[in-house]
Order: sequence, then C-alpha cells, then structure tokens
Amino acid sequence: MELGLSGKVVLITGGSKGIGLACAAAFAAEGARVAICSRSQANLDRALATLPGALAFAADLSDADAAAAMVEAVAARLGPVDILVNSAGAAKRLAPDELTPGAWRAAMDSKYFSYINVMDPMVKGMAKRGHGVIVNVIGVGGKVASPAHLAGGAANAALMLATAGLGTAYAARGVRVVGVNPGMTETGRVAQRVETDARIQGISLEEARKRSVARIPMGRMAAPEEIASAVVFLASDQASYITGVTLAMDGGLNPVVL
Repeated sequence: MELGLSGKVVLITGGSKGIGLACAAAFAAEGARVAICSRSQANLDRALATLPGALAFAADLSDADAAAAMVEAVAARLGPVDILVNSAGAAKRLAPDELTPGAWRAAMDSKYFSYINVMDPMVKGMAKRGHGVIVNVIGVGGKVASPAHLAGGAANAALMLATAGLGTAYAARGVRVVGVNPGMTETGRVAQRVETDARIQGISLEEARKRSVARIPMGRMAAPEEIASAVVFLASDQASYITGVTLAMDGGLNPVVL
C-alpha cells in the first residue's frame, strides 16, 4: 500500500525509545524526514545511531515555553511539520494509598501537558496552512481504571477527550487528530509497570509478568513495531476520513463497544 509519506516532515516526541522510536523508524522507512524529541540527550544520541538522517531535539515538554521553542527549532531546520506523533511522558505508577495531590498534578504534567504543550502551537500552525495530522499515543489506562495507574489513567482520559475535541474543532480546517491506545507492549516503560504491580501484589516479577500476559486474549504483549504500523497508517492519506477517534490496541483485553 502506498502511504504517500515520502518527504513529509514528521516530529515524534518521546522518539528516543520504545513506541516512539519504533514510530520514528517506521516513518523513516517510508521516506519521511524525521525529527525526534526527548528530555535526555543521551537517549537521543543512542536513537540517532539507528536513525540515519534523523534530527534530534532535547526538551522538557512539560514546560510550555520549552515545548514551543522546540517546535520552532524543528520548523527552522526541516520546515513546517506535516505530522506530529506524541509519545512522550509517562506518569509514575503508584498504589492508591501512595497518591497525593502532588502526585496527581505530576501525572498531568508528565503525560497530559507534555502532549498539550506541543499540540497547542502545532495544531494552530497546521490549521493556518490548511493541512496536518496529529497522532497521540495514549494508553488504555484512560479507558479502564487500574489501581496502580489512577493518576496516569486520568491524564490519559483527558488526552482522549482532547483528541476527540481537537479532531472535531479542526476538521474543517484540514487537520486530523487521532489517538492510539496501546495495551501491554514490550517496552521499558511496561517493564516498570510490571515491577510496580509485583510490588503492590507482593509477588515475584516473573509471576507479575505471567499474570499480565495471561489476561491478554492474544496471549502475548504487543511489539512496539505493531503500534508504529498503526500510527503510520493513521498519519497517512489512506486514513484521510478518520479524525477525533482513539484506536484501542490491547490484544482484545477490553472487549467494549466504542
């Protein structure tokens, strides 16, 4: 299938590892001009070793000014961004008794505002140009509450609402906004989730992983590349009539009507 992404300028936040890095590789394989962003320059340097021709930008996206400066820097180097993929930030997983107002606020900063701070200038610029796509990699925690992920799940739910609302608000101006909700995926972030689950349940790491996988009807976690394939499709003109929705990718774990 010809996706028509060759030459497109693609910015991927959280693009130095995990799903974000898999997305960067997938877009590069389609001939896109790729920029990745992360807080960690060391992580960016490691990612660039696998992404010939990509550019990297270090920024703390929970800071609105830093996010806006990063967006301007990408445009100065590559030109206006055609496709934004948000995959940065993750809220710390805590047991319910460990939550505090500060922890709830930190979750919103690390997950919700790290997306919003980039989307705000980006969607407005895309609307002025009359075209653009934003794909938000969110997470199933926004649909199904988990005791160890309440604050992060609330941030995910807010992002799903923002995705739906912005998708509708900017549809007439040529901008699509869509989301993807990965379930358990073979990334370092999910490995940390399993460690937290093991601690909360008082079981071994191996047992926690076994129980997590056993709940998935497909019998395995997703590979980051599988999530990336969906992101690339949604960003392409093959998905030109899709906006304001979030696609669940959880291996059948939550069989609900959307």
